[in-house]
Amino acid sequence: MVTALEEKKGEEIILLDLKGVVPFTDFFVICTGTSNRMLNALMEAALDKVRETHKLKTRVEGEAIDGWMLADFGDVVLHIFSLAQRDYYALEDLWSEGKVLLHVQ
Repeated sequence: MVTALEEKKGEEIILLDLKGVVPFTDFFVICTGTSNRMLNALMEAALDKVRETHKLKTRVEGEAIDGWMLADFGDVVLHIFSLAQRDYYALEDLWSEGKVLLHVQ
């Protein structure tokens, strides 16, 4: 999933380990896109990769125009943000007890 986001030029990609911190997932993948079109492309690339690799399907919550799209794969929750929404919600700060396993700028 992270590789797919990198290939589509996602920015500030973070893999956050939340095991033992929250009861609803083990990892967050957080990524920023620079336009609505890019947010859609990032989400589609990640979904394609997960379907191809793990045969998993999920529903996407939110729309690019909202600046925040989310896909819940159970153990991994993917968040794709516009820069403004990422700054506003600051998930990395909110879940700062988690451990950053990967940070791709």
